Amino acid sequence: MKRGKHPVTWSYYIYYRADPERASGCRDAAGKVLDAVHRATGIRGRLLKKRNEPLLWMEIYEGVTDEAGFEWALAEAVSAAAILPLLQQGSSRHTECFSE
Repeated sequence: MKRGKHPVTWSYYIYYRADPERASGCRDAAGKVLDAVHRATGIRGRLLKKRNEPLLWMEIYEGVTDEAGFEWALAEAVSAAAILPLLQQGSSRHTECFSE
């Protein structure tokens, strides 16, 4: 009996530091990114803050099977939300991908 090949699913972990003076605006922009990605891909992300470092944030997106489509939607969402200028000076968004 042949077994079907299961598609690889990816979890995206994207972390960055919010500018302390723009944290409220950055929170709003992160929410826009999460919403836009959900609308475009059906994947509902989450936003977490690191314990004892409240300005270190992480977006988590799980169950990604179409990497190219997801990454395109994410890039569009980040651009539209204009989140990059709200990050701590010298900081950027760092992306790590993992699968089981």
